[in-house]
Amino acid sequence: MFPSCPQSTGTPSDCLNMLRLPARLDAAQTAALLGFQLHDIPVLVAAKLLQPLGRPAPNSTKYFAAVDVQEWCRDRKLLDNCTKAIGRRWQEKNSAMAKVNGRAS
Repeated sequence: MFPSCPQSTGTPSDCLNMLRLPARLDAAQTAALLGFQLHDIPVLVAAKLLQPLGRPAPNSTKYFAAVDVQEWCRDRKLLDNCTKAIGRRWQEKNSAMAKVNGRAS
């Protein structure tokens, strides 16, 4: 009855070619629409810059409302804050690795 939806099959970037988005987007689809990598989404959720639907457990699949994601795409300030948060996360991670490896930075 309904055509197959990228929610269950296909690649996350398939949602970029859809005329109408599904109401719920998973993390991979959200990342594709916002222009981030999949591994950046948990960082943004932890920084409270992106808010998943409901109150998912830490180890459960996160879903995001398509209307929110479309709004976030148009919010330059939010995208700027997200980019900065990802940069800070990698800086912290690289700094921690340098300490473990005995290099001072």
